Amino acid sequence: MMDPVICNMLPSHPSLTVPDNKVPAEDPIFPYLCSIKIALQDLLQNPKSAPHLNDLLDNCIRSFENEDRYRNDIRFLKVWILHADATQDFERVFRVLEEKKICLRHSLLYESYAAFLEAKGKLVEAHEVYQLGISRNAVPLEHLKKLHSFFLGRMQRIVKACSLDKQVDADKSLVHGKLILSPWSSSNIDELLKKIDTYGLKCKGYHKSAKAYSGKVPLSSLKKSSRNKLIELGGIKYLIKGCSGQGGFAQVFKAFVDSNPDEIVALKIQKPAFPWEFYMYRQLDKRVSDDKRPSFGFAHRVHIYADCSILVCDYEAHGTLQDVINSYLVIGQWMDEVLCIYYSIEMLRMLETLHNVGIIHGDFKPDNLLVRYARDELTEDGFSKRTRPWRDQGLCLIDWGRGIDLSLFPDGVQFKGDSRTSGFRCVEMQENRPWTYQVDIYGLCVTVHLMLHGSYLSIKKKESPDGHCLYQPDSSLKRYWNIDLWSTFFTKLLNLTNDDDSTKVLESVRKSLEDYLCSSPQLIKKLKMLLVKQRDSLCSA
Repeated sequence: MMDPVICNMLPSHPSLTVPDNKVPAEDPIFPYLCSIKIALQDLLQNPKSAPHLNDLLDNCIRSFENEDRYRNDIRFLKVWILHADATQDFERVFRVLEEKKICLRHSLLYESYAAFLEAKGKLVEAHEVYQLGISRNAVPLEHLKKLHSFFLGRMQRIVKACSLDKQVDADKSLVHGKLILSPWSSSNIDELLKKIDTYGLKCKGYHKSAKAYSGKVPLSSLKKSSRNKLIELGGIKYLIKGCSGQGGFAQVFKAFVDSNPDEIVALKIQKPAFPWEFYMYRQLDKRVSDDKRPSFGFAHRVHIYADCSILVCDYEAHGTLQDVINSYLVIGQWMDEVLCIYYSIEMLRMLETLHNVGIIHGDFKPDNLLVRYARDELTEDGFSKRTRPWRDQGLCLIDWGRGIDLSLFPDGVQFKGDSRTSGFRCVEMQENRPWTYQVDIYGLCVTVHLMLHGSYLSIKKKESPDGHCLYQPDSSLKRYWNIDLWSTFFTKLLNLTNDDDSTKVLESVRKSLEDYLCSSPQLIKKLKMLLVKQRDSLCSA
């Protein structure tokens, strides 16, 4: 939907009107402008009418873009601006206007383009556009200079905010007009937690207390012996059955709800309290479609106390992808290539889904990928269509403590900072360069390398034919593997830039793997056999 300011711009401007004694035939653009004006008014009432308006704008531009009489007509410029707003491709529109020398003396062109760039976080480019318009004496010149002055004032405030003290200066910076910050720094996390505090109160399952946890069973006692201890949270009793995982700040326990062995959950106890993970789960609930949602875990509720937080999540009993990898390594073997391809497809689909809705996981590794098995029997003809059993089979991504919600940041933001996760630091982190989606994609590449080779990914830098650096795995592919498939996989994913569309790259790689598996019924049959064998060996208990 178009910006309301732009929607109001065209119909309200006097230049859209024509004197009563003006003969429409002498002004052939006039009927188009009238239709556009009506369509803009309709759009304000009915956002679904946008395609009709877009068609009118396209027709008007095609009809008059080569007409000299409208080369300096501000009404025609506004049509172009509306078109740029609709397509969100102002760069291309500006290039065309430059090439055709349309309305280059009107300040409105530079004001609109600079505003678009600023909204996208391209601050240096916006500054240059203002300067270009001023150098061309675009009219009204004083108005353009005034807007440029306001812009510079906003930029000074940003720079000042980014250099209030050494900590903030280390966490935020402007590079080539783009905001670069550390998403995991204490100052930025504090800011984000303040933003979501009010949001959390509105979320189902969010329970916050200003007091410290004061249950009958001290949480500290769970570290020594947790089995069959009963803790109560929000009127619900949880019977602890054992510790299923722990890290530097959190422990995860398997528990029965109200002592019911058929209702099992995971309790993640974290000190100090950290509500961010619950927020990320609720964002997944809102943004991810129902058919894809099981791939990302569920959180039922969170209890926030002054000294800790307790997150109640689904419990998956089948272990992690790391457990699957280890099951091969302990007997001196590696995962079959067909199984590697299958799990690669699952992970690619996961990241496609996340990145498409503006979410970065931030800690993508096999320890955080739970294995899911379908209850119903897998069918060989159901893989390509992804019918129900195949949708229930796969992986589930958990541990969202490092998750990044891009909607909380300005457009075009890039990140710096190190995950400090040994073996999973993306190339950009290793070279101290800005990153976005690469943090997840590199984690995917390392995980695939672990499945194929049983070892962490080591990369080498080569010079490509066009003179750029090309990153590739340092290890060699086995001659009996599909070398072209894996070469393309690693080359595309290890060399993704911040300007690339990550979802399109992920989709293209995923489809190439799917096409290969679907090219032979024998491959699907083998995959089905391997998954059944895996479940029988790892879940026999």
